[in-house]
Amino acid sequence: MPPPPSQPTGERRPRALVIDHAWRGLGPGLEPLSGPGGAPLTRTVKLIVLPLIVRPTLHPELAVDFLGPAQAARLDALIRESGTRLEATAQWFTLLKRVRRALGIVAGNPQDLYFQRCFELAAEHGAPSADAEATARAVVEDMADTADGRTVEALKGCLADPVRRSRLDAELATAWESRRPAPAADATVVVARAAEVLEACGAPGGTRNSPQYAAMVEAGHGGLLGRALWAHASGVWGRDDLPAHLGLTEGPVPPRPEVGRGASTATLPAPLDRTLFERLFVVLQSSARREELPTAPELVGREAGRSCAPLGLYDESLRVALLLGGRLAVGLDPLGAGEPAPGRTAAHRAVNSRWRREASVLRARRMTVSPRPDPDGGVLDALAQDLRTPWAAYMRRLWVRLHGRDVRDAPLGDLASAWAVLDGVARSVMMDHRARVRSALRTLSAEAVEQRSA
Repeated sequence: MPPPPSQPTGERRPRALVIDHAWRGLGPGLEPLSGPGGAPLTRTVKLIVLPLIVRPTLHPELAVDFLGPAQAARLDALIRESGTRLEATAQWFTLLKRVRRALGIVAGNPQDLYFQRCFELAAEHGAPSADAEATARAVVEDMADTADGRTVEALKGCLADPVRRSRLDAELATAWESRRPAPAADATVVVARAAEVLEACGAPGGTRNSPQYAAMVEAGHGGLLGRALWAHASGVWGRDDLPAHLGLTEGPVPPRPEVGRGASTATLPAPLDRTLFERLFVVLQSSARREELPTAPELVGREAGRSCAPLGLYDESLRVALLLGGRLAVGLDPLGAGEPAPGRTAAHRAVNSRWRREASVLRARRMTVSPRPDPDGGVLDALAQDLRTPWAAYMRRLWVRLHGRDVRDAPLGDLASAWAVLDGVARSVMMDHRARVRSALRTLSAEAVEQRSA
């Protein structure tokens, strides 16, 4: 008799929670793929569960954030059916890490490099046998050769050459001086066009054949916005309280890019303030398939020109996507604090309504209107403040995603593709905020328990 489903019926459930429950029901043997509490690692979900087990392209009904009873049961079954293969995947991952250490390979994150390959090995061979070390060694050596020249260490070596650094610095200076700023009035016009496109995003079938999006790309409207930011434009978005760059730089205008020598994930500056090293550091750190990237010297050479291009992007479709994202970002209102505005489009209504249903947002909204001080010592109030300025986190994450596509030569050929990115970033920011609220609540709860027991 099959085990009973771990999900209650009769209600919609977050997909992440369905995955968590199903994963925990698989039992022991998955520790290399799990966190300390037994839940699947974020990379496990991102690299294995979603693309290789759920496969949203084949099961579009499972690609949404909230699942009905039938969809939740189907997802639960898919994960349970993969239990044996996942256990073998964990064993292969442990073996590959051991071989990696024996070979002295340190470049790259093992989870990013090996998770998907281990799932393939599990499908092909099952659990590793007694003589599987030779296979593991061949896989590790092959992947090390493939990633050669596409690591942070290779980037450091490339930029350590004083001759190359001097040449890059000269190229940056020349490219920066040759820029052609545009007046703010031109940018205001293209922002108005962006509203028309966002209205189509919320209409049934509106993203299928949008002549407005194609026209904006052909006319170079994204590049025009970027050139306006170089001229210290203001009032572009119809709101005087927002900088034209929407937090993409800390100053009034982006500074001339520098070459740079190092980077830290915890202290990365605003996107348009980053050095060449910092821009490429993010790309290399977040790449699950580095073999798709050029080698470090080519990456650096192309980034020098890209960093001086409008909006720090080469491809015009990606610039237009950032323009559309900016127009969407200035109308984000998860707290429902603003009055309905004529400038709000169907895209705004879709994203804002989803955000306002979040339990963490509902609590933040109560805190915002409450005259009493935050009883939790300001921790949750700080998170509520993030919801008062949601455009900052949204634009920062959107730029990083578009920059990654630019490096890989992956334009957004139609409005459907662009909207998938814009909406996906909104969901990502929302889920990140949800996770931070939950983390803060757990911390506060633990502190309260300690105080009562003291």
